[in-house]
Amino acid sequence: MNWTPLTDASQLDKINSESGSQPIVIFKHSKRCSISRASLDRLERNWRQEELPTVKPYLLDLLTYRDISNQIAETYEVEHESPQILVIQNGKSIFNRSHFEIDFSTIKNVVEKFDPVQKLNVTD
Repeated sequence: MNWTPLTDASQLDKINSESGSQPIVIFKHSKRCSISRASLDRLERNWRQEELPTVKPYLLDLLTYRDISNQIAETYEVEHESPQILVIQNGKSIFNRSHFEIDFSTIKNVVEKFDPVQKLNVTD
């Protein structure tokens, strides 16, 4: 997976803008949590970029950037959890899950439902 590090709160404005033309995934990761590590590893093992070619994934180290994590919770109106994944479309969180509910096939289904371009790319 080709993660874009989320290290500055100003990136949330960019994410909101980008999410108007492509789905954005934000993974909030705690480097001290074994469940977070396991969830991230499982997601990376199962991620198939060719199945979601226009999705842009961001990775947040929430221990280092807790203020950004708090801003994500406020901006996207989600309760803070760790680990946590959000799918952002048109500046809104259309999906979020935590812990072992983080699953590539579920993310893929959500993205395809809200972004018909993904579905076209998969079936071409």
